[in-house]
Amino acid sequence: MDYKFWMKVAIHKNYFDAGLGLTSYFKYFIGGYALSSLNIEKTLWLTLFYGVACYFLGIILFKTGWIEANTEVSNRFNPFVKEMRKKINGKKFK
Repeated sequence: MDYKFWMKVAIHKNYFDAGLGLTSYFKYFIGGYALSSLNIEKTLWLTLFYGVACYFLGIILFKTGWIEANTEVSNRFNPFVKEMRKKINGKKFK
């Protein structure tokens, strides 16, 4: 398999991870439902729906620029990034 294939796999994985990261608390509700109801079939359908929803939410987060904004916020507090920006631009960032 070539590099382009693995890049596509990585992009789709990042879509899912972004959606899962934003909605990760819902997995506890699914687990609580599974333990309280003991209905395996409904739990599996709910889990499948949640996984698909995470994927599509991740696509939305990437397309709207939320991921870049989130990365920039974390870069504002990263000492290495502050130092590199200062050296490259000759400016001091807040």
